[in-house]
Amino acid sequence: MWIHKCIYSLGMRARNGKILSCYNFLKDSETWSIEKLEAHQLTLLRDLVSNAYANSPHYKAKFDDAGLSPADIQSLSDLKLIPVTTKEEVLNNSASIQITDCKEKLFFSETSGSTGKPLVFYRNQGWDAWHNASVLRGYSWHNVHPWERNGYLWGYNIAPRKRLKVRLLDILQNRFRLFSYKDKDIHEFVDKLEDAEYLGGYSSMIYEVAKNINSQNKSDKYRLKMVKGTSEKIYEAYQIEAEKAFGRKIVSEYGSAEAGIIAFECAHGHMHINMETVLVELVDNEIVVTNLVSKSFPIIRYKLGDYIKLNREINCSCGMVHPVIDEVTGRVGSVIYGKRSSYPSLTLYYVFKNLALGPNIVLNYQVVQNYKGVIDVFIESVLSDNVRNILGKEFVKYFSDDIDIKIIDNYKRNDPHCKKKDFISNIHNLDKNE
Repeated sequence: MWIHKCIYSLGMRARNGKILSCYNFLKDSETWSIEKLEAHQLTLLRDLVSNAYANSPHYKAKFDDAGLSPADIQSLSDLKLIPVTTKEEVLNNSASIQITDCKEKLFFSETSGSTGKPLVFYRNQGWDAWHNASVLRGYSWHNVHPWERNGYLWGYNIAPRKRLKVRLLDILQNRFRLFSYKDKDIHEFVDKLEDAEYLGGYSSMIYEVAKNINSQNKSDKYRLKMVKGTSEKIYEAYQIEAEKAFGRKIVSEYGSAEAGIIAFECAHGHMHINMETVLVELVDNEIVVTNLVSKSFPIIRYKLGDYIKLNREINCSCGMVHPVIDEVTGRVGSVIYGKRSSYPSLTLYYVFKNLALGPNIVLNYQVVQNYKGVIDVFIESVLSDNVRNILGKEFVKYFSDDIDIKIIDNYKRNDPHCKKKDFISNIHNLDKNE
Protein backbone atom coordinates (compact mmCIF):
# COMPACT_ATOMS: atom_id res chain seq x y z
CA MET A 1 0.00 0.00 0.00
CA TRP A 2 2.88 2.39 0.73
CA ILE A 3 3.99 2.39 -2.90
CA HIS A 4 0.54 3.54 -4.01
CA LYS A 5 0.52 6.22 -1.34
CA CYS A 6 3.91 7.49 -2.52
CA ILE A 7 2.83 7.52 -6.17
CA TYR A 8 -0.39 9.35 -5.30
CA SER A 9 1.41 11.93 -3.12
CA LEU A 10 4.01 12.63 -5.80
CA GLY A 11 1.33 12.90 -8.48
CA MET A 12 -0.76 15.25 -6.36
CA ARG A 13 2.19 17.55 -5.71
CA ALA A 14 3.15 17.52 -9.40
CA ARG A 15 -0.38 18.38 -10.48
CA ASN A 16 -1.18 21.01 -7.88
CA GLY A 17 0.95 21.73 -4.82
CA LYS A 18 -1.89 23.59 -3.09
CA ILE A 19 -4.21 20.60 -2.61
CA LEU A 20 -2.73 19.40 0.68
CA SER A 21 -2.87 22.80 2.39
CA CYS A 22 -6.48 23.24 1.25
CA TYR A 23 -7.34 19.79 2.59
CA ASN A 24 -5.79 20.59 5.98
CA PHE A 25 -7.81 23.81 6.12
CA LEU A 26 -11.04 21.93 5.39
CA LYS A 27 -10.36 19.36 8.08
CA ASP A 28 -9.83 22.17 10.58
CA SER A 29 -12.94 24.11 9.51
CA GLU A 30 -15.16 21.05 10.06
CA THR A 31 -15.35 22.10 13.72
CA TRP A 32 -16.06 25.79 13.12
CA SER A 33 -19.21 27.48 14.32
CA ILE A 34 -21.78 28.65 11.78
CA GLU A 35 -20.81 32.25 12.57
CA LYS A 36 -17.16 31.62 11.77
CA LEU A 37 -18.05 29.77 8.57
CA GLU A 38 -20.29 32.61 7.41
CA ALA A 39 -17.60 35.19 8.19
CA HIS A 40 -15.21 33.16 6.03
CA GLN A 41 -17.81 33.04 3.25
CA LEU A 42 -18.27 36.82 3.33
CA THR A 43 -14.52 37.41 3.01
CA LEU A 44 -14.35 35.11 -0.01
CA LEU A 45 -17.53 36.56 -1.54
CA ARG A 46 -16.29 40.16 -1.41
CA ASP A 47 -12.98 39.09 -2.93
CA LEU A 48 -14.77 37.11 -5.66
CA VAL A 49 -17.07 40.00 -6.57
CA SER A 50 -14.21 42.53 -6.65
CA ASN A 51 -12.13 40.24 -8.85
CA ALA A 52 -15.04 39.55 -11.22
CA TYR A 53 -15.88 43.26 -11.58
CA ALA A 54 -12.26 44.21 -12.23
CA ASN A 55 -11.30 41.41 -14.61
CA SER A 56 -14.37 39.84 -16.24
CA PRO A 57 -16.00 42.03 -18.91
CA HIS A 58 -19.25 40.08 -18.64
CA TYR A 59 -19.61 40.60 -14.90
CA LYS A 60 -18.58 44.26 -15.08
CA ALA A 61 -21.38 44.85 -17.56
CA LYS A 62 -23.78 42.77 -15.48
CA PHE A 63 -23.02 44.78 -12.33
CA ASP A 64 -23.16 48.12 -14.14
CA ASP A 65 -26.52 47.26 -15.70
CA ALA A 66 -27.86 46.47 -12.22
CA GLY A 67 -26.41 49.69 -10.78
CA LEU A 68 -24.11 47.74 -8.45
CA SER A 69 -20.49 47.96 -7.42
CA PRO A 70 -18.39 45.53 -5.35
CA ALA A 71 -18.66 47.96 -2.41
CA ASP A 72 -22.39 47.25 -2.22
CA ILE A 73 -21.73 43.70 -1.00
CA GLN A 74 -21.31 44.19 2.74
CA SER A 75 -23.09 41.08 4.01
CA LEU A 76 -24.12 37.66 2.79
CA SER A 77 -27.69 38.89 2.41
CA ASP A 78 -26.46 41.50 -0.07
CA LEU A 79 -25.76 38.68 -2.48
CA LYS A 80 -29.43 38.91 -3.48
CA LEU A 81 -28.73 42.32 -5.02
CA ILE A 82 -26.85 40.56 -7.81
CA PRO A 83 -29.02 39.24 -10.67
CA VAL A 84 -29.01 35.47 -11.05
CA THR A 85 -26.91 33.81 -13.76
CA THR A 86 -28.37 31.13 -16.02
CA LYS A 87 -26.63 28.21 -17.71
CA GLU A 88 -27.48 29.68 -21.10
CA GLU A 89 -25.91 33.00 -20.09
CA VAL A 90 -22.69 31.31 -19.00
CA LEU A 91 -22.52 29.19 -22.14
CA ASN A 92 -23.15 32.13 -24.48
CA ASN A 93 -20.69 34.46 -22.70
CA SER A 94 -17.93 32.09 -21.64
CA ALA A 95 -15.21 34.07 -23.44
CA SER A 96 -16.07 37.34 -21.66
CA ILE A 97 -16.48 35.57 -18.30
CA GLN A 98 -13.10 33.80 -18.47
CA ILE A 99 -10.19 35.53 -16.72
CA THR A 100 -6.88 34.26 -18.06
CA ASP A 101 -4.58 36.77 -16.38
CA CYS A 102 -5.10 35.55 -12.82
CA LYS A 103 -1.40 34.93 -12.07
CA GLU A 104 -2.04 31.23 -11.43
CA LYS A 105 -1.66 28.02 -13.38
CA LEU A 106 -4.85 27.23 -15.29
CA PHE A 107 -6.51 23.83 -15.65
CA PHE A 108 -8.72 22.89 -18.59
CA SER A 109 -12.25 21.87 -17.64
CA GLU A 110 -15.52 21.14 -19.39
CA THR A 111 -19.02 20.06 -18.52
CA SER A 112 -20.47 16.81 -19.82
CA GLY A 113 -22.88 18.62 -22.13
CA SER A 114 -25.65 16.20 -21.17
CA THR A 115 -28.26 18.92 -21.64
CA GLY A 116 -26.74 20.40 -24.80
CA LYS A 117 -23.45 21.98 -25.86
CA PRO A 118 -20.65 21.42 -23.31
CA LEU A 119 -19.16 24.40 -21.47
CA VAL A 120 -15.39 24.73 -21.83
CA PHE A 121 -13.46 26.89 -19.35
CA TYR A 122 -10.28 27.07 -17.24
CA ARG A 123 -9.97 26.74 -13.48
CA ASN A 124 -7.26 28.65 -11.63
CA GLN A 125 -4.88 26.65 -9.43
CA GLY A 126 -6.59 27.62 -6.18
CA TRP A 127 -9.98 26.59 -7.48
CA ASP A 128 -8.61 23.26 -8.68
CA ALA A 129 -6.97 22.69 -5.29
CA TRP A 130 -10.12 23.45 -3.32
CA HIS A 131 -12.16 21.19 -5.61
CA ASN A 132 -9.85 18.22 -5.14
CA ALA A 133 -9.39 18.89 -1.43
CA SER A 134 -13.18 18.95 -0.97
CA VAL A 135 -13.45 15.50 -2.53
CA LEU A 136 -10.66 14.19 -0.30
CA ARG A 137 -12.38 15.57 2.80
CA GLY A 138 -15.55 13.73 1.80
CA TYR A 139 -13.52 10.54 1.44
CA SER A 140 -12.04 11.03 4.91
CA TRP A 141 -15.53 10.94 6.43
CA HIS A 142 -15.73 7.32 5.25
CA ASN A 143 -12.19 6.38 6.26
CA VAL A 144 -11.15 6.18 2.61
CA HIS A 145 -7.68 7.08 1.33
CA PRO A 146 -7.52 8.10 -2.35
CA TRP A 147 -4.57 5.83 -3.10
CA GLU A 148 -6.42 2.69 -2.06
CA ARG A 149 -7.59 0.20 -4.68
CA ASN A 150 -10.81 1.43 -6.25
CA GLY A 151 -13.28 0.79 -9.03
CA TYR A 152 -14.39 3.62 -11.29
CA LEU A 153 -17.52 3.87 -13.43
CA TRP A 154 -17.13 6.87 -15.67
CA GLY A 155 -16.91 7.90 -19.30
CA TYR A 156 -13.87 7.38 -21.48
CA ASN A 157 -12.55 8.30 -24.92
CA ILE A 158 -12.97 5.51 -27.41
CA ALA A 159 -9.94 6.56 -29.49
CA PRO A 160 -7.16 3.94 -28.99
CA ARG A 161 -4.47 6.49 -28.09
CA LYS A 162 -6.71 8.29 -25.58
CA ARG A 163 -7.85 4.97 -24.11
CA LEU A 164 -4.21 3.98 -23.57
CA LYS A 165 -3.61 7.25 -21.71
CA VAL A 166 -6.65 6.61 -19.52
CA ARG A 167 -5.43 3.10 -18.68
CA LEU A 168 -2.01 4.45 -17.70
CA LEU A 169 -3.51 7.09 -15.44
CA ASP A 170 -5.76 4.48 -13.86
CA ILE A 171 -2.77 2.27 -13.08
CA LEU A 172 -0.95 5.19 -11.43
CA GLN A 173 -4.04 5.89 -9.30
CA ASN A 174 -4.53 2.25 -8.31
CA ARG A 175 -7.83 2.36 -10.17
CA PHE A 176 -9.68 0.12 -12.58
CA ARG A 177 -12.72 0.99 -14.63
CA LEU A 178 -15.34 -0.54 -16.84
CA PHE A 179 -14.61 0.16 -20.51
CA SER A 180 -17.71 -1.55 -21.90
CA TYR A 181 -20.93 -2.85 -20.45
CA LYS A 182 -21.08 -6.30 -21.96
CA ASP A 183 -21.90 -9.06 -19.48
CA LYS A 184 -18.37 -10.47 -19.72
CA ASP A 185 -16.77 -7.11 -18.90
CA ILE A 186 -19.13 -6.46 -16.00
CA HIS A 187 -18.29 -9.90 -14.58
CA GLU A 188 -14.56 -9.11 -14.79
CA PHE A 189 -15.09 -5.72 -13.11
CA VAL A 190 -17.13 -7.35 -10.34
CA ASP A 191 -14.33 -9.85 -9.72
CA LYS A 192 -11.78 -7.03 -9.37
CA LEU A 193 -14.02 -5.30 -6.84
CA GLU A 194 -13.31 -8.08 -4.37
CA ASP A 195 -9.89 -6.48 -3.75
CA ALA A 196 -11.11 -2.86 -3.76
CA GLU A 197 -11.64 -0.47 -0.88
CA TYR A 198 -14.14 1.84 -2.58
CA LEU A 199 -16.24 2.30 -5.69
CA GLY A 200 -17.34 5.50 -7.39
CA GLY A 201 -18.93 6.88 -10.55
CA TYR A 202 -22.24 7.22 -12.34
CA SER A 203 -25.04 6.21 -9.98
CA SER A 204 -26.90 4.29 -12.68
CA MET A 205 -23.83 2.17 -13.43
CA ILE A 206 -23.24 1.41 -9.74
CA TYR A 207 -26.81 0.12 -9.82
CA GLU A 208 -26.05 -2.12 -12.84
CA VAL A 209 -22.96 -3.53 -11.13
CA ALA A 210 -24.88 -4.11 -7.90
CA LYS A 211 -27.58 -6.01 -9.79
CA ASN A 212 -24.92 -8.20 -11.39
CA ILE A 213 -23.44 -9.01 -7.98
CA ASN A 214 -26.84 -9.82 -6.53
CA SER A 215 -27.72 -12.08 -9.44
CA GLN A 216 -24.57 -14.12 -8.69
CA ASN A 217 -25.16 -14.17 -4.91
CA LYS A 218 -21.68 -12.70 -4.37
CA SER A 219 -22.56 -9.99 -1.86
CA ASP A 220 -20.48 -11.60 0.89
CA LYS A 221 -17.23 -11.05 -1.04
CA TYR A 222 -16.91 -7.26 -0.74
CA ARG A 223 -15.37 -5.03 1.92
CA LEU A 224 -15.93 -1.63 0.35
CA LYS A 225 -15.66 1.27 2.77
CA MET A 226 -17.53 3.63 0.46
CA VAL A 227 -19.76 3.46 -2.59
CA LYS A 228 -19.96 6.97 -4.02
CA GLY A 229 -22.49 8.08 -6.63
CA THR A 230 -22.12 11.29 -8.58
CA SER A 231 -23.37 13.14 -11.64
CA GLU A 232 -26.83 11.55 -11.54
CA LYS A 233 -29.81 11.36 -9.21
CA ILE A 234 -29.63 8.38 -6.83
CA TYR A 235 -32.99 6.62 -6.97
CA GLU A 236 -34.34 4.47 -4.16
CA ALA A 237 -34.19 1.44 -6.46
CA TYR A 238 -30.43 2.00 -6.72
CA GLN A 239 -30.07 2.09 -2.94
CA ILE A 240 -31.93 -1.19 -2.47
CA GLU A 241 -29.62 -3.04 -4.87
CA ALA A 242 -26.46 -1.35 -3.53
CA GLU A 243 -27.26 -2.16 0.08
CA LYS A 244 -27.94 -5.78 -0.84
CA ALA A 245 -24.71 -6.05 -2.86
CA PHE A 246 -22.28 -4.08 -0.70
CA GLY A 247 -23.93 -3.89 2.70
CA ARG A 248 -24.05 -0.11 2.42
CA LYS A 249 -25.94 2.55 0.52
CA ILE A 250 -24.57 4.83 -2.17
CA VAL A 251 -23.30 8.10 -0.68
CA SER A 252 -23.81 11.26 -2.68
CA GLU A 253 -21.26 13.73 -3.99
CA TYR A 254 -23.27 16.65 -5.36
CA GLY A 255 -21.84 19.33 -7.59
CA SER A 256 -20.84 20.22 -11.12
CA ALA A 257 -17.71 21.11 -13.04
CA GLU A 258 -18.49 24.84 -12.99
CA ALA A 259 -20.17 25.11 -9.57
CA GLY A 260 -17.63 22.89 -7.79
CA ILE A 261 -18.31 20.43 -4.98
CA ILE A 262 -21.56 21.68 -3.47
CA ALA A 263 -22.18 18.94 -0.90
CA PHE A 264 -20.85 15.56 0.21
CA GLU A 265 -22.65 12.96 2.29
CA CYS A 266 -21.15 12.16 5.69
CA ALA A 267 -21.05 8.75 7.37
CA HIS A 268 -24.32 9.57 9.15
CA GLY A 269 -26.24 10.01 5.91
CA HIS A 270 -26.41 13.82 5.68
CA MET A 271 -25.28 15.71 2.59
CA HIS A 272 -23.40 18.65 4.10
CA ILE A 273 -22.91 21.80 2.04
CA ASN A 274 -19.27 22.64 1.36
CA MET A 275 -19.61 26.07 2.99
CA GLU A 276 -15.90 26.83 2.73
CA THR A 277 -16.09 27.02 -1.09
CA VAL A 278 -19.74 27.61 -2.06
CA LEU A 279 -22.74 29.69 -1.06
CA VAL A 280 -26.11 28.00 -1.58
CA GLU A 281 -29.41 29.83 -1.88
CA LEU A 282 -32.88 28.43 -2.37
CA VAL A 283 -35.04 30.48 -4.75
CA ASP A 284 -38.52 29.04 -5.38
CA ASN A 285 -37.15 25.62 -4.33
CA GLU A 286 -34.39 25.90 -6.96
CA ILE A 287 -30.73 25.83 -5.97
CA VAL A 288 -28.69 28.94 -6.77
CA VAL A 289 -24.93 28.51 -6.26
CA THR A 290 -22.03 30.92 -5.87
CA ASN A 291 -18.63 29.28 -6.24
CA LEU A 292 -16.50 31.30 -3.82
CA VAL A 293 -13.14 30.14 -5.23
CA SER A 294 -13.86 30.50 -8.97
CA LYS A 295 -11.46 33.37 -9.62
CA SER A 296 -10.61 32.46 -13.22
CA PHE A 297 -14.21 31.83 -14.33
CA PRO A 298 -16.54 33.51 -11.82
CA ILE A 299 -19.73 31.60 -11.00
CA ILE A 300 -22.00 33.99 -9.10
CA ARG A 301 -25.66 33.26 -8.25
CA TYR A 302 -25.74 30.44 -10.77
CA LYS A 303 -29.00 28.58 -11.42
CA LEU A 304 -27.76 25.01 -11.58
CA GLY A 305 -31.11 23.64 -12.72
CA ASP A 306 -32.08 21.43 -9.76
CA TYR A 307 -34.92 21.55 -7.26
CA ILE A 308 -33.64 20.70 -3.78
CA LYS A 309 -34.75 20.45 -0.17
CA LEU A 310 -32.48 22.45 2.15
CA ASN A 311 -32.10 21.97 5.91
CA ARG A 312 -30.25 24.74 7.77
CA GLU A 313 -31.16 23.51 11.26
CA ILE A 314 -29.53 20.09 11.16
CA ASN A 315 -28.10 18.48 14.27
CA CYS A 316 -25.89 15.81 12.75
CA SER A 317 -24.11 13.16 14.80
CA CYS A 318 -20.89 13.88 12.86
CA GLY A 319 -20.66 17.22 14.69
CA MET A 320 -20.60 19.49 11.64
CA VAL A 321 -22.94 22.49 11.60
CA HIS A 322 -22.78 22.88 7.83
CA PRO A 323 -26.37 22.95 6.45
CA VAL A 324 -27.65 19.87 4.68
CA ILE A 325 -29.27 19.20 1.32
CA ASP A 326 -31.93 16.69 2.30
CA GLU A 327 -32.77 15.75 -1.25
CA VAL A 328 -32.24 16.70 -4.88
CA THR A 329 -35.83 16.33 -5.99
CA GLY A 330 -35.59 16.91 -9.73
CA ARG A 331 -34.61 19.01 -12.71
CA VAL A 332 -35.95 22.50 -13.35
CA GLY A 333 -37.54 23.55 -16.61
CA SER A 334 -38.63 20.34 -18.32
CA VAL A 335 -42.31 20.40 -19.25
CA ILE A 336 -44.74 17.55 -19.84
CA TYR A 337 -47.37 18.56 -22.37
CA GLY A 338 -50.92 17.33 -21.96
CA LYS A 339 -53.76 17.63 -24.46
CA ARG A 340 -54.99 20.83 -22.78
CA SER A 341 -52.45 21.80 -20.10
CA SER A 342 -48.75 21.46 -19.28
CA TYR A 343 -47.07 20.08 -16.15
CA PRO A 344 -43.59 20.35 -14.60
CA SER A 345 -41.57 17.16 -15.05
CA LEU A 346 -41.09 17.25 -11.26
CA THR A 347 -44.59 15.74 -11.14
CA LEU A 348 -42.99 12.40 -11.98
CA TYR A 349 -40.94 12.59 -8.79
CA TYR A 350 -44.11 12.78 -6.71
CA VAL A 351 -45.86 9.99 -8.62
CA PHE A 352 -43.08 7.50 -7.93
CA LYS A 353 -42.29 8.79 -4.44
CA ASN A 354 -45.93 8.28 -3.46
CA LEU A 355 -45.67 4.67 -4.60
CA ALA A 356 -42.54 4.14 -2.52
CA LEU A 357 -43.92 5.77 0.61
CA GLY A 358 -47.45 4.39 0.36
CA PRO A 359 -47.76 0.84 -0.96
CA ASN A 360 -43.94 0.44 -0.74
CA ILE A 361 -43.54 -0.04 -4.49
CA VAL A 362 -40.05 1.02 -5.61
CA LEU A 363 -39.66 1.26 -9.39
CA ASN A 364 -36.70 2.24 -11.56
CA TYR A 365 -38.22 4.32 -14.33
CA GLN A 366 -37.70 6.63 -17.27
CA VAL A 367 -40.43 8.66 -18.95
CA VAL A 368 -40.25 9.80 -22.59
CA GLN A 369 -42.58 12.19 -24.39
CA ASN A 370 -42.60 12.16 -28.20
CA TYR A 371 -46.10 13.57 -28.76
CA LYS A 372 -48.34 16.08 -27.03
CA GLY A 373 -50.79 14.38 -24.66
CA VAL A 374 -48.92 11.07 -24.57
CA ILE A 375 -46.04 9.78 -22.42
CA ASP A 376 -44.22 6.46 -22.51
CA VAL A 377 -43.39 5.18 -19.02
CA PHE A 378 -40.53 2.69 -19.13
CA ILE A 379 -40.21 0.45 -16.05
CA GLU A 380 -37.20 -1.79 -15.60
CA SER A 381 -38.94 -4.58 -13.68
CA VAL A 382 -41.78 -6.83 -14.79
CA LEU A 383 -45.05 -5.47 -13.38
CA SER A 384 -47.89 -7.51 -11.98
CA ASP A 385 -51.39 -6.49 -13.03
CA ASN A 386 -51.96 -5.11 -9.53
CA VAL A 387 -48.84 -2.88 -9.54
CA ARG A 388 -49.58 -1.72 -13.09
CA ASN A 389 -53.07 -0.74 -11.96
CA ILE A 390 -51.77 1.13 -8.89
CA LEU A 391 -49.22 2.99 -11.02
CA GLY A 392 -51.88 3.96 -13.55
CA LYS A 393 -54.16 5.32 -10.82
CA GLU A 394 -51.29 7.40 -9.37
CA PHE A 395 -50.73 9.05 -12.75
CA VAL A 396 -54.45 9.80 -13.03
CA LYS A 397 -54.28 11.70 -9.69
CA TYR A 398 -51.91 14.21 -11.28
CA PHE A 399 -52.82 14.20 -14.98
CA SER A 400 -56.49 13.10 -14.96
CA ASP A 401 -57.45 12.31 -18.57
CA ASP A 402 -55.19 15.02 -20.01
CA ILE A 403 -52.35 12.60 -20.80
CA ASP A 404 -52.47 9.07 -22.19
CA ILE A 405 -50.08 6.86 -20.22
CA LYS A 406 -48.32 3.99 -21.99
CA ILE A 407 -46.56 1.72 -19.48
CA ILE A 408 -43.77 -0.47 -20.89
CA ASP A 409 -42.24 -2.85 -18.34
CA ASN A 410 -39.19 -5.14 -18.47
CA TYR A 411 -37.27 -2.26 -20.09
CA LYS A 412 -33.47 -2.27 -20.52
CA ARG A 413 -31.45 0.85 -21.31
CA ASN A 414 -29.77 0.85 -24.70
CA ASP A 415 -26.87 3.16 -23.89
CA PRO A 416 -25.46 2.86 -20.36
CA HIS A 417 -22.66 5.32 -21.22
CA CYS A 418 -25.12 8.21 -21.11
CA LYS A 419 -26.39 9.87 -17.95
CA LYS A 420 -29.75 8.52 -16.90
CA LYS A 421 -32.55 11.09 -16.89
CA ASP A 422 -35.94 10.46 -15.35
CA PHE A 423 -37.64 12.46 -18.12
CA ILE A 424 -36.72 12.93 -21.78
CA SER A 425 -38.76 15.25 -23.98
CA ASN A 426 -38.52 15.06 -27.74
CA ILE A 427 -40.95 17.95 -28.06
CA HIS A 428 -39.28 21.32 -28.59
CA ASN A 429 -40.63 24.86 -28.62
CA LEU A 430 -44.22 23.70 -28.27
CA ASP A 431 -46.73 26.33 -27.17
CA LYS A 432 -48.86 24.79 -24.46
CA ASN A 433 -51.90 26.67 -25.74
CA GLU A 434 -51.73 25.46 -29.32
